[in-house]
Order: sequence, then structure tokens, then C-alpha cells
Amino acid sequence: MRRKENSLKANKDSTTSKKTKYVVVVGSVISGVGKGTFTASLANLLKLAHGLKVAPLKFDGYLNYDAGTLNPYRHGEVFVLDDGTECDLDLGSYERMINQNLTHHNYLTAGKLFKTIIDKERRGEYLGRDVQFIPHVTNEIKSYVKKLGEISDADVVLVEVGGTIGDLENSYFIEAMRELAYEEGKENICFINVVYILEPKSLGEQKTKAAQLGTRRLMGLGIQPDMIVCRSEHPISKKIKEKVSVYSNVPVDRIISLPDHDVIYEIPLILAEKKVDEKVCDILGLKFKEKPSNDFKRWEELARKMRGVRKEVNIAITGKYTDVHDAYISILSTLEHTAPYLNAKVSIKWIETSKIEKYTDVEEMLKDVNGVIVPGGFGSRGAEGKIMCIRYARENNIPFLGLCFGFQLACIEYARNVCGLKNANSTEIDPNTKTPIVIILPEKRNLKEMGGTLRLGGQDVEIKPGTKAHKIYGKTLIRERFRHRYELNPEYIEVLEKHGLVFSGKAPKREIMQILELPNHPFFMATQFHPEFTSKPLNPSPIFKAFLEAALKV
Repeated sequence: MRRKENSLKANKDSTTSKKTKYVVVVGSVISGVGKGTFTASLANLLKLAHGLKVAPLKFDGYLNYDAGTLNPYRHGEVFVLDDGTECDLDLGSYERMINQNLTHHNYLTAGKLFKTIIDKERRGEYLGRDVQFIPHVTNEIKSYVKKLGEISDADVVLVEVGGTIGDLENSYFIEAMRELAYEEGKENICFINVVYILEPKSLGEQKTKAAQLGTRRLMGLGIQPDMIVCRSEHPISKKIKEKVSVYSNVPVDRIISLPDHDVIYEIPLILAEKKVDEKVCDILGLKFKEKPSNDFKRWEELARKMRGVRKEVNIAITGKYTDVHDAYISILSTLEHTAPYLNAKVSIKWIETSKIEKYTDVEEMLKDVNGVIVPGGFGSRGAEGKIMCIRYARENNIPFLGLCFGFQLACIEYARNVCGLKNANSTEIDPNTKTPIVIILPEKRNLKEMGGTLRLGGQDVEIKPGTKAHKIYGKTLIRERFRHRYELNPEYIEVLEKHGLVFSGKAPKREIMQILELPNHPFFMATQFHPEFTSKPLNPSPIFKAFLEAALKV
């Protein structure tokens, strides 16, 4: 019996020494407190500064299969991965922060989780068993998390749990993380609780009670946090740290103050100053490179440039979700991290296009801008306002960049006002239009479902030699990410080209136009794809960079 016990112990020791390490980030008090930015920044440090392989994972408790059908007003931008996964905007933050493309393995929703379980049940994989949250749901979660570590060969898997500890839809996921720690060994998992320290203006002092209650709730679920990150408007005092420490059983040196900061690209540097990366590695028993890599030095240089005195360029973003800036977060991030390469700083002018349609004097709205971006979108609301902005930019030599829907509307504007096709429109906007410049993709015409039915993810784009696009990209074949259901009607390509519009990018072996440009304009370009989804701080989008270069000359 003793020999068998020793054998089991030896087997356990041999496997635990090779285990992937896990960092689980949860939140208390309120959602939207910055868990995604913190998780991405920590991943940035572990990868770029210390040479560790990292794999982030975002869990969202909603029952949607993915983020594809979510309204930007409720959930912000829908980010698209190269493999076509429509996901939470935090995945975009991860990709930009760690300079790495992710896949569907890095994203899990409750809907995706339960569909997997129900599909297994229908196939008879649980035959004879009643399917329950414990062990079936929690086992599926643990399996998903572990599989990510195996597929990515990660040293560290960073799991961000969306929402807060008190959310009903998170309870089973938190339980799965508790079980993961039990099974993998506490030395292989680090729990970080991100709390918010309230500072009521009527009191003029910081209050920890909400943070205490949230942490106690987490501990009541069987999880002892190893570190607590205190988000706040202002830095927290030593007294506040000590108070949080006492109520959470977390040492004072692991209570991290992380007040509001206006440049998110400096967050990894702030975490490094506070030795958060070293503390996490110490908790997990990880060895890491103490000398930062060249990539991290480049990151530090980029952050430094963002603080320098730079020329300001005023860019108009003309959309219908302008009240929710997170709806355009990838565009904002791309402008923000591209501008320093040109010693510039971007100032955004938000233009709600559903309102601009009421104005006849568009010049008054756009007179002070150096460039115009018409972003992606769906539906008729605000479309005519966007067309008005495109026309003004074209006729007044203002640099213009159209993205996805912006590409389609640029074709419509040109057809109406240059080619003389006054009734030109998209069948998405007017199903009965007599001049359908934009039509639904042939393979999407008979689809009955909405979710996951767009043309999604990374696709190759052929670039026409001798064009502006070729000069910008320096290649005749590029890869960009798409999210659309409609395309330029091939029947109108000839008439648009005859009147001077150049289609400088197309789908290989298909007449799907993907880049347009005007040769005699300072910068008038539009893409059917979303270059903001592939732009990263260490590798900014070429077309965004060219757009800003042109805007700086206005």
C-alpha cells in the first residue's frame, strides 16, 4: 500500500513540474472597471519584457454564442479575429498589447459553453447521467482553459472573467476556477481581484467598504485572492491599502494602487514600476528574463513619444454610435498608437450622422477637420449623413478613409454625384432601388440566420501595381480582416472606373472589390475590410499611417 502511495506521489510530482501556470482575473464592485486593460497589460509584461509565452482567455457570461449580434450601444465594438470569430472588444486589447493574433480558443461565452454541452448530451456522450453544473459544466470550463494552454504551448494562461463576482451568470465559472486551483495545485494559479475604491465627492475621502464586501464574496466562494488591484480616481493611501489587506488576507505589498490613467500604453510600465509582474511570477514560481526584450524597449519608446509635444491633427469620426466611444475602440486605438510614429497627436471630432442629415451646411460641421473617417456599420440610419460627409471630403480635398460600410457608401456617393446615377443606393438601405450599386454577396442571399453569417475574418487581398494602395503596402498580396454581408455590385465597376474611380484591391479570383482610391485627390481611399482590427502598436496599419500623413499636410 505504501509503495502504491509513493508511486502516485511520484507521478503527481512529475506532472505538476510541467504544468501550465494560470492567472485568473476577476472583478468586484462594478463592471467596466478595467479588468481587460489590466489583464492585457500584465500579459504584455510577461511576454514582451520577460519572454514568457502567454495566452489570454476572456469569459463572458451572456448566453449569446458570440458577440456578433450584440448592439454596440450595449456592448461596444464587435472585434473580429483572423479565424472569423466575432468577439468582445477586450480581445482587441489583448492582440494590441501582446502583439499577437488570437483565435476562437481565446474566447468563451456561456452560450458557446452550453451549446457544447447540449450537443454532447444529444450525441449521447452523457448517456445514463443527469447533466449538472457540477461536474459537467465546470469540467467543460476547466477542459477549455487547459486546452488553450496545450494548443498555445503557453507558460501562462491569463483568464479574465467578465462582469463581477456577484453576477449570477459567473457563479459556475468562479466555481470552475476554484476547482482548477484544487486540481492543478495552488502553486500553479494566481487569483487577482480588481476592485474599485469609491470616493464620494460629498465625503471627500476614499471608502473601501464596497471593495471589502466584493472580496469577502469571492472568499465565500472558496477563492483566496493572491493580489488585489485597487482601481480608483486618485492613488490610494497607505491607510487604504492596509485596510484592504486586513479584510482580504492579502499582504500589503500585494495591494496594488492603479488610479485612472489617460495613456493605456503606459499601464504595462506602471505595473512594472510596482513590480506586479515580479510578484505574479513569484506567486507562480516562474523564472523569467530580467533584461527586457527589444520589443519592450520599443514599447517604452512609443509610450514616451505619447507624452512628448506633438503636432495635433483633428480627425472627424462620422458614425451613428458616437455617444458610445467603445463602439469605435479599435479605430481610436489605431489612431492613438499610429500618430506617435509621425510625431503627431490625434484629436477626435465626433459627428453623429443621423443628426447631420438635418443640416444643409455640412461645411460648418467639417470646416475645422484635417481628415474624415467613415467607419463600419449596418442599416439605413445615418447613412445619408455619412454620404454627405464623404462628398464634402472628396470635393474639398480633405483626406478621407472609409471602412467597410464606408467603402460601400463611397461607391454610392461617387455614382450619384460624379457618374450621374442619382438614384444609386444599397439594397440594404433601399431593397427596391432601381440602381443597386451595393448588393448582398451571392453566397449570403438565402441565409435565414443572423449570427455568424457575415463574410468574416482574415482574407487575402490582391493589390494592383502602380496604385496608391501598392505604394502604401509595398506588396501585391496582403491579408486583412472582414465583416460584411454586402458588396459593390460588379455590374457597376466599369462605369465607376470610367469616371475616374480606381479599384486598387480585390479578392483573389473573384470580382469582389476591396480597396478604392482617387488618384488625383490628396487622400481618398476606402476599404471593404477593417484595417483597424490588424493594427498593433508595434506594427501600425499602413493605410491608417498614410491617412494620418495626408491629414497632417492639411
